[in-house]
Amino acid sequence: MSDSDISPAVLDVWCELQCPDCHQALDDIRALRARYGDRLEIRLRHFPLEKHKHSYAAAQAAEEAAEQGKGWEYAEAVLARTEELGARGEQVLVAVAKELGLDAEEVDTALIDGRHMLIVDADQAEGKAIGVTGTPTYVIGGERLDGGKTQEGLRERIEEIADRLLAA
Repeated sequence: MSDSDISPAVLDVWCELQCPDCHQALDDIRALRARYGDRLEIRLRHFPLEKHKHSYAAAQAAEEAAEQGKGWEYAEAVLARTEELGARGEQVLVAVAKELGLDAEEVDTALIDGRHMLIVDADQAEGKAIGVTGTPTYVIGGERLDGGKTQEGLRERIEEIADRLLAA
């Protein structure tokens, strides 16, 4: 088995794109990316909350953006505009797609035809099954770290676990 066959450590980030706490978490995610590069796979997992009425649409739009090759970039751009998303809704999702050079019409169509609903629903169901109650929540090496109350010390904990997984 060559090194390229060994999968990197995986960090699932249960996120909601209308969540100010998830926006705060981006600095940690960027720092983890800078530290680990390809050795740590960071996966965006959707956990839209009912209290944010545009979060479900935002999750679907992010899936369409991922299909167009800019999933994280899109998620970060939407998270930078959580208040605007709350106020203006889906037009913000289409505007962000345009700004990033994505096929904005396709993003809009995906929201209408619901082609990514199953992925979002599956993420949400899996999140509930493993005890995710708020966002952001991180899962790495079988350990769940809840960032919904505070981000304090979470990046350090993720790094400890990632280092252990990568050393194994």
